[in-house]
Amino acid sequence: MLNLNQAVGSATGTANEEVYKILIYDRFCQDILSPLIHVKDLRKHGITLYFLLDKDRNPVHDVPAVYFLRPTPSNVQRVISDAARALYDSFHLNFSSSIPRPLLEDLATGTISSDSIQRISKVHDQYLEFVTLEDNLFSLANKNCYVQLNDPSAGDKEIEEIIEKIVGGLFCVLATLAVVPIIRCPRGGPAEMVASLLDQRLRDHLLAKNNLFTEGGNFTSSFQRPILCLFDRNFELSVAIQHDFRYKPLVHDVLGLRLNRLNVKGEKGGMKSFELDRSDPFWTANGSLEFPEVAVEIETQLNKYKKDVEEVNRRTGGDEAEFSGTDLIGNTKHLMNAVNSLPELTERKQVIDKHTNIATALLGEIKERSLDSFAKKESDMMVRGGIDRAELVGVLKGKGTKIDKLRFAIMYLISTETIPPSEIEVVETALRESEVDTSAFQYVKKIKALNVSLASASSASRSNIVDWAEKLYGQSIGAVTAGMKNLLSNDHQLALTRTVDSLMEGKPNPEIDSYLIFDPRAPKSTAGQSHMKGPFKEAIVFMVGGGNYVEYGSLQELVHRQQPAKHVIYGTTEILSGDEFVEQLALLGQKMGLGNSVNNNTGPSK
Repeated sequence: MLNLNQAVGSATGTANEEVYKILIYDRFCQDILSPLIHVKDLRKHGITLYFLLDKDRNPVHDVPAVYFLRPTPSNVQRVISDAARALYDSFHLNFSSSIPRPLLEDLATGTISSDSIQRISKVHDQYLEFVTLEDNLFSLANKNCYVQLNDPSAGDKEIEEIIEKIVGGLFCVLATLAVVPIIRCPRGGPAEMVASLLDQRLRDHLLAKNNLFTEGGNFTSSFQRPILCLFDRNFELSVAIQHDFRYKPLVHDVLGLRLNRLNVKGEKGGMKSFELDRSDPFWTANGSLEFPEVAVEIETQLNKYKKDVEEVNRRTGGDEAEFSGTDLIGNTKHLMNAVNSLPELTERKQVIDKHTNIATALLGEIKERSLDSFAKKESDMMVRGGIDRAELVGVLKGKGTKIDKLRFAIMYLISTETIPPSEIEVVETALRESEVDTSAFQYVKKIKALNVSLASASSASRSNIVDWAEKLYGQSIGAVTAGMKNLLSNDHQLALTRTVDSLMEGKPNPEIDSYLIFDPRAPKSTAGQSHMKGPFKEAIVFMVGGGNYVEYGSLQELVHRQQPAKHVIYGTTEILSGDEFVEQLALLGQKMGLGNSVNNNTGPSK
């Protein structure tokens, strides 16, 4: 795209630098570009200036402009006005997804009427409506998806629009990977809605002669197709709420990692900005370690660095007493080696300093909020299925932000199968005393009560409860109580990971036998009867309603544990920290009129 949609020279992997270009993007596409390409790298691709579309821009003559935008009416109008004002020599338009025919016609009409159509060089559909955060991690950046899908007041039309948007994003991911997967999902709820619409969209697209999937994939290492496993956030609610003590989830949850960027207070009080992506070897290697192990690893790397610096100094320092002409060649060699090793040593020092800064900031938060205790107790609760009352009240009255306590209370609710009303009263009182808005707690309590009555109801009355519940709660009848069945074993094997493992193995298994199968390449009459049962070497796992680094880490661990190696990509509608997800639960609680009447204005603030 940056090379005006010409193939890039394989030797350098960069676009033609000789042609100076201007890059124009909208906010959404800025987020797509941001994790993928650093500003300094834009120069290598011949991009000398870059602007947001809605900024006032001056004409730059004799220079081509590369536009990267969403195909929306307002964006198209802006392009027409830029062309009419002859801001740039030529316009190379790249839309993040397929531009609808009416908009294309508007573009043509608008540029003809201002006699500027000759400036439009090319129009490309790029199918890039997703944010790639790591090689195996993507997000569709759909804000508040969980609230929208579970909103009791949402009509069918709104739900359909959201599902449509998710399917559009997933279609872009599959088009970029150039694969048509076998789709599996649990019955009912948003996951099935996404699966069936995506299946239809892929079928329709495959009928076209020159479709996007004729090339054969660059993702698949074999001729075998991958499996796409779709889940709804309610499948395992606990993971979205719990405190985790591993490095990546901790940095995301506590320090607010966004689009691989992070702002941390420096020693002198100012804010420092850091990038954490695959160009950082420490982040890649140690992201899944527990925080104490990361601290030890930083120490180890620092000592190794100091040792290497001493070694260089020793070799180049020389000892004058023993110096003779014969050593001159040897010394020069050492000096050359030292000079060559300097950039590498400097880079290592920068990485060590960066992670020392981040670890220091984390340590401050951990001590202040005793996050280690939250993480350990929540994990124990999930394994044991409960917690001692005194311990529970102790945590709720102890250290931590309001939202930390709220998350802990919800984890208690999810992990404990049956809770006497008096216990719940104790929890609610403790939360109120800490001035916590309990809307989110009440919402999960309501859903859990519903699921329990669902489980105990006879089959005749069950369908009535389901009807009633679906009217009242939108889609969220999904197993919130899955958190009870899906207990965490000691090795942190999440239910999601376990299920994905079973789906990839493809052996009969009571947990997944009821899962639906969609095969967009199979004839419609044989739908659900795909001959592709596995085992699969590659999977794309997608979480509707918000995902997190805990699940991503767990899936990557699964891959590394297995022989022969498998490949799993994890994607979600948006990446959420525990705090952000609980805010969405609180919003749903408020929409249903639940929560404190006393302190409803406090909100889940820190």
